[in-house]
Amino acid sequence: MTDIQRCEVRPGRVVEWTLHPSSVEAAAGLPEDSRPPAYVQESHVRTARSVRDGGLSVPTWLGAAFDLAGPVDTAALQQALTAWTLRHETLRSGLRWVDGELRRFTLAAADVALHREEVGGFTDAAVLTRYLQDRFDTAANALSWPNFIFTAVLRESGASVYAAFDHSNVDAYSLYRLPAEIHDLYEAARAGRPDPTPPVASYVDFCAVERDSADRIDDTHAIVARWRAFLAQCDGTLPNFPIDLGLTPGGPLPTQKLLRAPLADDADAAAFEAYCRPYGGSLVGMLAATALVLHEMGGQPVYRAVVPFHTRVKSQWQDSLGWYVGGAPIEVPLARAPDFDSALRLVRDELRRNRPLSRIPIARVLHQLGTDFRPTSPDLYAIVSYVDTRGIPGSERWPDMRAHGLVRVSYGDKVCAWIARFHDGLHFSARHPDTDTAHKNMRRYVEGVRERITATARAVSARAASGAG
Repeated sequence: MTDIQRCEVRPGRVVEWTLHPSSVEAAAGLPEDSRPPAYVQESHVRTARSVRDGGLSVPTWLGAAFDLAGPVDTAALQQALTAWTLRHETLRSGLRWVDGELRRFTLAAADVALHREEVGGFTDAAVLTRYLQDRFDTAANALSWPNFIFTAVLRESGASVYAAFDHSNVDAYSLYRLPAEIHDLYEAARAGRPDPTPPVASYVDFCAVERDSADRIDDTHAIVARWRAFLAQCDGTLPNFPIDLGLTPGGPLPTQKLLRAPLADDADAAAFEAYCRPYGGSLVGMLAATALVLHEMGGQPVYRAVVPFHTRVKSQWQDSLGWYVGGAPIEVPLARAPDFDSALRLVRDELRRNRPLSRIPIARVLHQLGTDFRPTSPDLYAIVSYVDTRGIPGSERWPDMRAHGLVRVSYGDKVCAWIARFHDGLHFSARHPDTDTAHKNMRRYVEGVRERITATARAVSARAASGAG
């Protein structure tokens, strides 16, 4: 996961594809779709509007980038992009305000077409990078529709393809699947073969199912009671990263900065995973390491966080594009964790106990608690996310494709961190407030986690050597 400035944009001739004006016109007259928005979608759009009404436009798009070998057949690429767009219903489904409420509309597949625009040539990489970021800010905006765009930067040797979406349509797992899917559709179109990808379930359907389930709970539900207790321990707010970020209380929303760093090579990542496996695996290990390092840095006796989990609990949603993420609260009392093994046990037990809470959207819980957040930040809480990407189709081809996940780094007072296991090891990315204090402390945090991983891997190696002897 990176930003557009760090994925090595190279000059070339720019071509864009957006939803065709005729498709947009057809959508304008559509009746309401009875399937409601997901709570996470509604919260996202309401937050964007609240922040904008406070005087600040905060882009929050996500995207993906990858290369195609050239020379590129743009007609075949358009065919592939159209097929992929049709495959995922959420891209032709939007939200609009009706009497203060968000209502869904969905364009029929037969009315979907992409419009190609020849933008022109760019010879300066920095100028092109700024153009792409500004264009994506406009075309993949939470408060407008359509809210996605595809761009290709064409060169004789090939092309770089960029796709940007408002967050309401995608999560990180969706982005990780995109490069190989579109690449394979392109190769099929170029060879005149039929679409090789089977139909997938619709995120729009999932939204309706999840909302129906969430609406069945009330303020007496055990999940609501657990969140009530958690928020009480957090002084009535959802938690940020528990270290000094150099923020001024009540100050304006700060700009953010991206931090990227390797955490471990493949050998050390494998050893760390093996050590953590009896406790539940690398996610448990990363959260335990985080809790210990942050305790060493800040001295808080309890590490409290909201842990993101995917909500693709049924296999039918596995290949679907959408925002399949919920959050579960954890509390790790560090006084009971004198060593890494103790922290692992505490985190494992917390995740086992609380992971089911992630299936009820936080926005629904807050409503039941009577908590009326007026969001002033695009992020409700800080996250440390862990994803093992090695099982994602096509992931072994990412280095050759120069594939990246893209995150827009703009404004925010929370830390959002992504730790990913790739075939070559563990990598860390995070966006955080752009202050000197946050720079220093986030670097200290990453170094502390890296040292914990390395020490654990060395312990595994020493144990193996001792056993072999």
